Amino acid sequence: MIIGIPKESYPGERRVALVPAVLPTLIKAGFEVHIQAGAGMDAGYPDSLYVDKGARIAADRAAVFGAADIVAQVLCYGANDVTGHLDVPLYRKNQILVGFLRPFGSLEILQQIAQAGVTSFSVELMPRTTRAQSMDALSSMATVAGYKAVLMAADCHPRIFPMLTTAAGTVTPARVFVIGCGVAGLQAIATARRLGAVISAYDLRPAAKEQVQSLGGRFVELPIEAKDAQDARGYARAQDEDFYRRQRELLGKVVQESDVVIATAVIPGKKAPILVTEEMVKGMALGSVVLDLAAERGGNCEISEMGKTVVKHGVTIIGAINLAAGVPYHASMMFARNITAFLTYVVKEQKLNVNLADEIVSETLLTNAGEIVQPRVREFFKLPALAKQE
Repeated sequence: MIIGIPKESYPGERRVALVPAVLPTLIKAGFEVHIQAGAGMDAGYPDSLYVDKGARIAADRAAVFGAADIVAQVLCYGANDVTGHLDVPLYRKNQILVGFLRPFGSLEILQQIAQAGVTSFSVELMPRTTRAQSMDALSSMATVAGYKAVLMAADCHPRIFPMLTTAAGTVTPARVFVIGCGVAGLQAIATARRLGAVISAYDLRPAAKEQVQSLGGRFVELPIEAKDAQDARGYARAQDEDFYRRQRELLGKVVQESDVVIATAVIPGKKAPILVTEEMVKGMALGSVVLDLAAERGGNCEISEMGKTVVKHGVTIIGAINLAAGVPYHASMMFARNITAFLTYVVKEQKLNVNLADEIVSETLLTNAGEIVQPRVREFFKLPALAKQE
């Protein structure tokens, strides 16, 4: 089977779906890899490295899609709502598409992908299980985003992060508050700690306390308790508005005492909860920074603007999106390893194994045979349940 790797077309996207280091594994498993000329250049992987590892260079995008049995992208149409539609005429019936597809985004886009006859797998839906850990691209990219978020916040903040004792006196450390202690939040804590900041963190899941403390942070405990704080997949559950109102009241003091707030709280398939109000921002010190990693989902900060950095009430508010694209070399390497693990798992002896009894397959399979088939996605968009498939 031929795996095709087109150049990413989303504006500013510098990652590539496969890197040269994974090609020997794929070739040994029986795959052939065709990559669009220049696809890896922005991530630091020239065509010559791919050729050295056994890939074929395709002249253009149409050649990649035309030859490929499997197309692997970082941002497929769906996740790429700017230029992704240009790929639809290149799709072939029964072609396999793997990558980020934003399954809870636009129903119209998902239907276009389904109607093209493409069998698509959405890596966002990978189960959080031990068996699927090596395939979990969402966690890989969240790790990179958490790291990059701290660097961006530090770059914007007018103070030095670590405590310094100098001939000019002592510099006190910056106070960083991380809201949401999932993969991105924990990496942000670890990175800010390495830079010497004093860390506080909050998550509605009590299990996060031990993780925060193990990284040298102080866990902020609030006198409110979330109902069913996390689902079976380990993600935070949405709470009612009364909980969020009380949560905001209690978080306000911690936010206003912080130099930098990094907010990462997202709930799959739902708008991000507002955790930092405009009133809280007004109370922060001049020059403080709020970096809202949830900006693409509506934002944890009431006044953040998606994709923009703005200054309001003397505070810099960064509505960052697609941060992993800012560290393309290692983000591509991690994504490529995840995709390689997935493809070698679902394709055996040159044949795609669509075994719906297998959780990894049933959770990630988004479209097949002209239909959106993922049950949670169908439920989200209020589509009728499909007849049980074998």
